[in-house]
Amino acid sequence: MTTVELQEIATIERQGVDPAGLESSTPYIGLEHIERGGRIIGGQTLASADVTSTKYIFTDRHVLFGKLRPNLGKIARPSGHGVCSTDILPILPGPLLDRGYLFHYLNQPKMVDFAASQATGANLPRLSPKTLGTFQLPLPPIAEQRRIAAILDQADALRAKRHKTLTAFDSLASSIFYDMFGDPVLNPKAWKVVRFEDQIKTMQYGPRFYNEPYSAHGIRIVRITDLDKHGRLDFDSMPRMEVSDVDHQKFCLRPGDIVFARTGATVGKLALIRAKDPPCIAGAYFIRVQLRDEVEPDYGAAVLRSPTIQSIIESGSRQSAQQNFSGPGVRALPLPLPPLELQRQFSATLAALEGRRTLALEAKAAVEELFVSLQSRAFSGEL
Repeated sequence: MTTVELQEIATIERQGVDPAGLESSTPYIGLEHIERGGRIIGGQTLASADVTSTKYIFTDRHVLFGKLRPNLGKIARPSGHGVCSTDILPILPGPLLDRGYLFHYLNQPKMVDFAASQATGANLPRLSPKTLGTFQLPLPPIAEQRRIAAILDQADALRAKRHKTLTAFDSLASSIFYDMFGDPVLNPKAWKVVRFEDQIKTMQYGPRFYNEPYSAHGIRIVRITDLDKHGRLDFDSMPRMEVSDVDHQKFCLRPGDIVFARTGATVGKLALIRAKDPPCIAGAYFIRVQLRDEVEPDYGAAVLRSPTIQSIIESGSRQSAQQNFSGPGVRALPLPLPPLELQRQFSATLAALEGRRTLALEAKAAVEELFVSLQSRAFSGEL
C-alpha cells in the first residue's frame, strides 16, 4: 500500500480572522469543546464565549486537530462552519483523501501517542504544523478509504450508544432520589428536617503527608484528581504510600464513609466508600464523614449531591480566598429524615442499578476492544 506524508494530500489551513468582523452568532470551538475520540460538546458562539483574539476558520470539510498537548487526542469532524482556537489546526483533505479516513487514522491511540512524542515545549507541549504535515499515512484508493471510514463510523456509533447508556444510569439515580424524597431544600415532603451535625457520628480531616515518597506497595492515597463529577473514585490512578500502623488504623477509609472534597475546583464533590473498594486514605483536601445509624449512607450522600445542597456549598465556599467548605459548613447543611425503611429501599434500588451499570460498563469495554482492533486492522490492510 502506498504511504505518503499528510502535507502531500491535505492542507493545514491557518486562515486567521478577527472575530470583530464576524456575526456574533458564529459557532466557536475551543479545545475544551472537543472530547478525546472526537465528540464536540458544549457548543458556543463568538458572543457566548466572549471571543476577541484572532481565530482560525473551519468548515464541514475540515478535520480539527488540537496541537496543544496532543496526547489529549483532541481531534474532531465539525458538522458546519465556524471559527476555532489557534491551538486547533484545521486540516483540509485533498481529492485523494477522505475526511472520515483521515479522522479515524489520526485518532488511533498509536497516532495520538506518536503526536505527543513529536510535541515540543516543557510546560505546554505543542505539535507544530510543519511536523504534523510530515506524518506518514497509508493511502489506499479513495473508494477503499470511504469503506474503511464507514465501518469505523458504525463501530464508533456503537461506542457512543454505550457511552450514552452509562450516562443515563447516572441521571436515573438522581431521578429515583427525587421521586422518593423530593428536593431536600425546596420540597422535603413532610419529614422532619435536621442539620447534618445531628446525624454525624464522626468527622475527620484527611492527613497531610509532607515530602513522603510514593511506594509501589503502600496504601492508596486519594487525591482531588481521583474523584470524578459522578462521585466515583479512580483507584487505579491513585499513588501509593507507606504509612505507619497508627495512621493506617486512624485514617483508612471504611465502607459507608462519605469522602467530601472541601477545597479547590471540585469543592462539594463526594464519593461513598463501598465494601468492594480497596483500602485507601483520603488526603488533606478531603473530609471523611461517618453518619449515625438513623441515616443510610446512600441517602446521606444523595442529599449532599442534590443540586440545591450543592448550590449552598458553592455559595458558602466562595466566601473564602480559595474555594473552601470545611467541617462547620457541612455540619450546618439541612438533612430531611425520611423513614429508615424508605432509605434502605433507596439503597437497594441503587445497588440493583449499579449492578446493571456494571454490566453496561463491561459491554462498553468489549465494544472499545472491538473498535481498537478494527482500527488496527483498518490501517494495516486487513479490514
